[in-house]
Amino acid sequence: MSQRSIHSLFKPTSVAVIGASNGNKRAGKGIMKNLLSSGFSGPIMPVTPKYTAVMGVLAYPNIEALPIKPDLAIICTSAQKVPSIVERLAQFGCKVAIIMASGMALQTDEHGNNLLALTKQYAKRYGMRLLGPNSLGMILPPIGLNASLAHAGAISGKIAFVSQSAAICTTVLDWANNKGIGFSSFISLGDATDIDFDELLDYLGRDSKTSAIMLYIDSINEKRHFLSAARAASRNKPIFVIKSGRSHEGVKAAMIHTGGVGGNDAVYEAAFRRAGMLRVNDLIELFAAVESLAHSTTLKGERLVIMSNGGGPAVLAADELIIKGGKLAQLSETTINELNKVLPDTWSRQNPIDMIGDADHQRYAKTLDILMKSNDADTILVLHSPSILSESVEIATSLIDTISQHPNRHKLNILTNWSGEDSAYLGRKRFTKAGIPTYRTPEGAVRAFMHMVEYRRNQKLLQEVPLSIPDNIPADRNVARTLLQQAIDCGQTVIETHQAVDILKAYGLNTIDTWFVSDVEEAVNIANIAGYPVALKVQSPDLLYKSDVHGVVLNLTSDEDVSNAAHSIIDRVHQINPNAKIDGLIIQKMALTAGAQEIRVSVINDPVFGPAICLGEGGSEWDPTRDAAVALPPLNMALARYMVIQALKTHKLRDRHLPLGLDMNALCVMLTQISHLIIDCPEIAEIDINPVLAAGEKITLLDVNMRLHDSPQDNIGRLAIMPYPKELEQISTLKNGLTVMLRPILPEDEPKHLEFDNSLSDEDRYKRYFGVRSRMTHEEMAVLTQIDYAREMAFIATTTTANGDELTLGAVRASIDPDNTEAEFAMAVRSDYQGIGLGKLLLEKLIHYYKNNNTLYLTGFTMFENRNMASLAKSLGFKVSFDMEEHLIKMHMDLDNQDKYTNG
Repeated sequence: MSQRSIHSLFKPTSVAVIGASNGNKRAGKGIMKNLLSSGFSGPIMPVTPKYTAVMGVLAYPNIEALPIKPDLAIICTSAQKVPSIVERLAQFGCKVAIIMASGMALQTDEHGNNLLALTKQYAKRYGMRLLGPNSLGMILPPIGLNASLAHAGAISGKIAFVSQSAAICTTVLDWANNKGIGFSSFISLGDATDIDFDELLDYLGRDSKTSAIMLYIDSINEKRHFLSAARAASRNKPIFVIKSGRSHEGVKAAMIHTGGVGGNDAVYEAAFRRAGMLRVNDLIELFAAVESLAHSTTLKGERLVIMSNGGGPAVLAADELIIKGGKLAQLSETTINELNKVLPDTWSRQNPIDMIGDADHQRYAKTLDILMKSNDADTILVLHSPSILSESVEIATSLIDTISQHPNRHKLNILTNWSGEDSAYLGRKRFTKAGIPTYRTPEGAVRAFMHMVEYRRNQKLLQEVPLSIPDNIPADRNVARTLLQQAIDCGQTVIETHQAVDILKAYGLNTIDTWFVSDVEEAVNIANIAGYPVALKVQSPDLLYKSDVHGVVLNLTSDEDVSNAAHSIIDRVHQINPNAKIDGLIIQKMALTAGAQEIRVSVINDPVFGPAICLGEGGSEWDPTRDAAVALPPLNMALARYMVIQALKTHKLRDRHLPLGLDMNALCVMLTQISHLIIDCPEIAEIDINPVLAAGEKITLLDVNMRLHDSPQDNIGRLAIMPYPKELEQISTLKNGLTVMLRPILPEDEPKHLEFDNSLSDEDRYKRYFGVRSRMTHEEMAVLTQIDYAREMAFIATTTTANGDELTLGAVRASIDPDNTEAEFAMAVRSDYQGIGLGKLLLEKLIHYYKNNNTLYLTGFTMFENRNMASLAKSLGFKVSFDMEEHLIKMHMDLDNQDKYTNG
């Protein structure tokens, strides 16, 4: 995997400072001071015509006078000078530049050219990369590089921090230095006009020096690249994110700060969850997350034991744990008996463990030792409150000794809370120095623990095998899109229930029979045909909410009821808005609501992430992004289930326990169907379905409002997450007459794919995995089946057996590097289906795909023993070479020159 274009950002061997200075309070002096004091081993070359030397280092009058090409340049000049400097640096061969200047997007040169656009143009022309503008710079402690304007350096550690805010950078840095917490990299993105979160996440996700990633985000520019990179990185290490702009006012401020697009906070939250990231709400939580990440081991389970010298703090911790959805560990009888030997008779005899206020260092140490020896806990939280009867530093020292010498110290996590200020400070300092997480409050310690729990839960969710949506549910995109196009051709921007019925039915969604009528007399006639009871609604393009004018009347049971209701609605509309246009009336058969529950589902169009699905209970004041759980399409049954659980957990949806109320499977099917509709129909901008009637297994959409896009949409580009590419499905016939389906793999394929992998012979498994390989675990299989179609592709070949089951016969897969330069493939065919052309068919399919994806190279490796694979590759145009040292055969194809595979 390569990220050649930003390699020099993280591993520069030489640095040039353009605009270096000896003047006080000049950026050029601050940068030089930090570079020279941080221990960087490479040449540091100041460039300035003003001085012969800067801070004792020989200066060069211009870029062309530099003795070597710098890997990294730091530009400390005014914005007006930046474009020409970037052009000269790029021509000279510099790889990456950090731009400190701000306001470039708002300024022009003497010819009226935008400074930022001009700078990007020059850099792109010569392949140079840019960090910033408006960047504080970056610090890479492992190589002793401080190329920043920060007030202090950073300690070397395993956490990467990336921020769009320079002020947040310096605040976090100051706090971390006080705590003794170190970083693998510390990067200020600034306006992120070129190098952005996605490329940094790709690099840091693979960086062996980084074990966790922290992000501060104002706005996202490339939704799909960001989510793809975050999803890939979060599989390997936790990513914590703090996002500004939680309020409407905050969104506006964030847009001004970075010049980004303001998206909805609830949709950002959904995107972070979908990518497996953990969101923290403020700097206090961020600091707590850093503390836990810096010192904790991988969480094995969620059981927490709390031990304390006071009941009050222990109760506060327990309350916070339960409120956040955590679990108190149950103490075994053996553990209780052991604790009875070292604790006073008045101890709590349960978790939380109240050791009583006079607990000294010996009582603390013995209690912790017993808990660490037991198998009752995955994490132990040790609380201490100031007491005249005990010495907090002595207790801390005793606990540190106990932990460091204990044989089980690597099997579970120990968190501490020394409450108070002056009396607790030295104790917390001891824990920090010993690498044991410590917090100011019991609640803060619990929140840090729950961050670890949420990360563990997210990873399990990402690996969950979704159920398949029932086969008998249709999804006819052709019918739906034809109906939508007809509406667009008629100049419609809104589609209401009576028109939406057939669109929804094309996707198996259940609706109530609905009729549109133009006048009161026709309404009475249709009501007779429909059969009472019916509902009557007004249709007017000038009414956003019918309820505002009591424009919906239910349970009409006679001709007189319909006539009176129709006249009344029309009169009320004209009273409120005399100029309102009334298109007509809608008659709808009343649904049986006894024992059912009303909910609301919307699809909104977020300016950053595109379509987002919202689930809640509705109401006249309903704001879907405030009062609903939000998820990004595409949804499958597992993701839909998680959405419903989130809605229930956050009380956006309440189970009223009605006789025919909420059915989890039915809700998930409905949400998945709506997701399919949104993915397949780019004409739809927004949908509001209110109410949705949930009656057990039967879900009925009663009132539907669709808003259409004003102009044609890029169906793929509008979605934040690339959906299953159904257009790549292909039916082929093998030379033995067997019909097979070639298609991209799905998460639902995991059971069949595991069966396929297990069916390979020992010899085939040896060739496929380059050695003896045990059976795949669920976690490993989840990685193979739950792929990101924007980053990788896996085609499987399936056939239908005599009893109607689907059988996987073969698979080929490849992942591309973030630069889309090279894809590396691997392939396997079921042992008893080899020799009938299946391997050739799969590999040709992959070649076609990456050729059309504009990937430059396709490569693969196989063992010397697998000569058949090498022969197949050579017959399809691969160059085959032998690595005698590694005993491998390399297969390489230049896709740009393989015209034979342009179309597939």
